[in-house]
Amino acid sequence: MTGFIATRLLTMLPVLWGVSIVVFLLIHLIPGDALQLFLGTQVALTSAQMEELRRLFGLNKPLPLQYIDWIGQIARGDFGVSLRTSRPVLTDILARFPVSVELTFLALIVALAIALPVGVFSALRRGTASDAAVRVGGLIGLSIPNFWLATMLLLFLPGRVLPIASIGIYVRFFSHPIANLTVMVLPAFSLGVVLAAVIMRFVRSSLLEVLGQDYVRTARAKGLRERWVINRHALRNALIPVITVIGFQAGYLLGGTVVIEDVFALPGMGRLALNAIAQRDYPVVQGVVLIIALLFVLSNIVVDVLYAYVDPRVRYG
Repeated sequence: MTGFIATRLLTMLPVLWGVSIVVFLLIHLIPGDALQLFLGTQVALTSAQMEELRRLFGLNKPLPLQYIDWIGQIARGDFGVSLRTSRPVLTDILARFPVSVELTFLALIVALAIALPVGVFSALRRGTASDAAVRVGGLIGLSIPNFWLATMLLLFLPGRVLPIASIGIYVRFFSHPIANLTVMVLPAFSLGVVLAAVIMRFVRSSLLEVLGQDYVRTARAKGLRERWVINRHALRNALIPVITVIGFQAGYLLGGTVVIEDVFALPGMGRLALNAIAQRDYPVVQGVVLIIALLFVLSNIVVDVLYAYVDPRVRYG
């Protein structure tokens, strides 16, 4: 297992290198002058002064040299400084990292709390009216953009149906858990409901496939209770492909929090990236995307490790 994890960690380096190239090129191809946006329209500098600023920020070099300088800093653990605030990029990311991770974690809890029981319920009642209703609900959930759902929740729930929800005032969990959860409940629900539709469909299809296996029929023939057959024999094996989906979706959630954090004014990495894109703050955008890519790759490694614990047939040399 240790050798497998070490190999996977090594293979993620080329992936991150490719991501770094793509994000570096894309952010620099966005129209607009970063320094001009930084100075605004009220500040007029001579061409010599502008050139000196470009030299200070390293923007006077050709793009390949700028990339080499940046990736060299990354290799040393230095993500550079923000063009807007002159603060270390890594410091700003780490300060906002807990917000995005908490939102992702809570969204996964919401999704699993909905998807697992509903998916099992639908599989056990295959072909009935309730099964059809669940499948239609799942299709609707897949069709709803999470930002639209977030907007609808903001318009209709706070102050009317859900007066405890607080918007735009973030409180850290360990400072005040109750206040924190009232802030995070709507963002987590916005992300979790859409994700629940995806997971629920996989739970249903996977459980239906397992219920048709010989060992499940044998367990029933031996007189085991249906609940024991489902929980002990069927559901555990059915969760293997579901874990794959959850692992991938956890990575996507970190990227999906970008819009949700902006809608609910949460001080997470996503909102930091959006503001940096609007301001052409190249180091911040590059740093945030690289961290999200790293977390996405690590989530896939965690999924592979979980396989060995969920399925005893899976063994890594």
